[in-house]
Amino acid sequence: QDQKASAPWVIPANYKSMANPQKGKADPDKVGQMLYTKHCKSCHGGLGLGDGPKASSQETKINPFNDAKFQAQTDGQIYFESFMDREMKSFEKKIPAVEDRWAVVNFLRTLK
Repeated sequence: QDQKASAPWVIPANYKSMANPQKGKADPDKVGQMLYTKHCKSCHGGLGLGDGPKASSQETKINPFNDAKFQAQTDGQIYFESFMDREMKSFEKKIPAVEDRWAVVNFLRTLK
């Protein structure tokens, strides 16, 4: 299937400056890895390269987490993209605890 490039994210200002309350905490990173494996790996792949088994069935191309443009974003921007907008909105319900969502953001930071 031909996949289109994803449109630029429109991220509200309050997310751009949002502080990550879990930043630098080791245990939440482990929780983030577990949640990533359960909910994200099938599309994003084990190393976050956008090459999971379900990736080709998505409408838009999945960009890799090791991309410099992705890693240059604030934690709040990544949080918004992962849980609050567009195709990823459903994960707000699958990962309802805010602490767990931040743990996923922390884990995504390790996929450089």
